[in-house]
Amino acid sequence: MTDRRPLLLLDTASLYFRAYFGVPESVGRAPDGSPTNAVRGLLDMIARLVVDRRPTRLVACWDDDWRPAFRVEAIGSYKAHRVAAQVPAPGGGTTSVEEVPDTLAPQVPVIAEVLAALGIARLGAPGFEADDVIGTLVARERARPADERDPVDVVTGDRDLFQLVDDETRVRVLYTVKGIKDLEVVDLARLRERYDVDSGAAYADMAALRGDPSDGLPGVPGIGEKTAAALVRRYGSLDGVLAARDAGDRGLTATQLRRLTEAADYLAVAPRVVRVAHDAPVPDVDDQLPATPADPDALVALAERWGIASSITRVVTALAG
Repeated sequence: MTDRRPLLLLDTASLYFRAYFGVPESVGRAPDGSPTNAVRGLLDMIARLVVDRRPTRLVACWDDDWRPAFRVEAIGSYKAHRVAAQVPAPGGGTTSVEEVPDTLAPQVPVIAEVLAALGIARLGAPGFEADDVIGTLVARERARPADERDPVDVVTGDRDLFQLVDDETRVRVLYTVKGIKDLEVVDLARLRERYDVDSGAAYADMAALRGDPSDGLPGVPGIGEKTAAALVRRYGSLDGVLAARDAGDRGLTATQLRRLTEAADYLAVAPRVVRVAHDAPVPDVDDQLPATPADPDALVALAERWGIASSITRVVTALAG
């Protein structure tokens, strides 16, 4: 089993945002002047990952809903600071439009078209984020018999996905904080070293207590990362921390007990928001990495239309390698 090559799961929006801000528009433009820096950057990332990691399977995981209703219903401030507008939803009601740079938004459909022409699997789920797609695909892989299970590498710039790390089933996160050329490998040893937690699940519990301003999650006021990790370690889980709170456990200081009590409403719903779904309605598709493009003619047309022939060539060469 140790010689099996990995299933690579891409947090695609995280990567194309990084590409957009990392590649100047001046070096990524179509013949008509349209910016293509995010498209080029993402394709170059994929080529590099395929060459360096040699996966047999790869999925570009997609945000079908970047701000799912079930999370907003639990915590109204969830990603609220990133909402550009509310627009009518197809089935009634409204949906949130994410604030995205004007020159990035038109590139996202192009990315989807190029992935389709290459034959790289792209998966989303209605009402769920890419994180949930990744969580579901990880759960499915874990459920396979051990001798049929591939190791999983999740490529993301989002710490939320650290909760999926599991050495036993060989699930790691390749964190892009240092860039795609120097990915930080996050495994259980790294979680212990950096966050002082003993599992991916413990990381999620710590994150719920700590909160995350970048996602609009308040956390428990006055309880930072170190204290949150110490509480989870002492009581085993967030449920254990809450049981200790309710019992007035003497291991909690008076201040900690007060803060946890005052945050009771938040803590009752936070796990639902912080934990990724493991059962999102993600369709089954062929996720084998193609050796040749699925639609060469479409790929040539896209390369010419958007002036991205060099990046496409790098991916095609990597796939053939």
